Amino acid sequence: MKVAISTDHGSVSAHFGRCAAYTLVEIEQGKVVNREEIPNPGHSPGFLPRYLSEKGVECIIAGGMGPRAQNLFAQKNIQTLIGVQGPVDQVIQKFISQELQGGEDLCAHKEGHKHPENPPQTSPSSKKWVCIPSKGPELEAEVDPNFGRAPYYLMVEPSTLDYKVVENPHKEAARGAGIQAAQLVSGKNVKTVLAGNCGPNAQNVLQSSGIQVQTGFKGTVKQVLSKYR
Repeated sequence: MKVAISTDHGSVSAHFGRCAAYTLVEIEQGKVVNREEIPNPGHSPGFLPRYLSEKGVECIIAGGMGPRAQNLFAQKNIQTLIGVQGPVDQVIQKFISQELQGGEDLCAHKEGHKHPENPPQTSPSSKKWVCIPSKGPELEAEVDPNFGRAPYYLMVEPSTLDYKVVENPHKEAARGAGIQAAQLVSGKNVKTVLAGNCGPNAQNVLQSSGIQVQTGFKGTVKQVLSKYR
């Protein structure tokens, strides 16, 4: 079986069509017999299903993918597994051991897409969630200067100050914390990230999901929101 994994800097990309590259893995009898990373040849309607089908791909693994693209892959008899996060090496091993599971679609840019943890007071199209890495789970907490290793992310609606708290499970990661955190945030319907500092790899992941990144902020979350507004 040949598998294609959407890839950004060694981790599964949050967006299949806009990722930097694809990791193609050929698996026989539970072992990887061939592996290569190819740059994304371009994102145009109908092209990638045909392109990857011609390369013999039978399964796609990605953080997110639109329903139209999923249908096009199905027409080519290519299976799609979305909602996947983490380093590509780990994902391959889980896939081989049949432990890999899909999850919530991480494509945050789709219009009208809802995430269950979002408060329902306003429609998704009118929401403008802002994400701020924080040292604590409240608006009075200090902004954490390190985006990837912040203990919490506060998702705030600036006009109402409605917010939700997301804990960062990647803050102790040996490497790739910024990328994994960016993939986490990309699945939360966020429009903008306000941070003290955000590394280039994490910024690439966020921006590939249509999220604006602004840095240089200090103070409490509430103070940063005041400046932003």
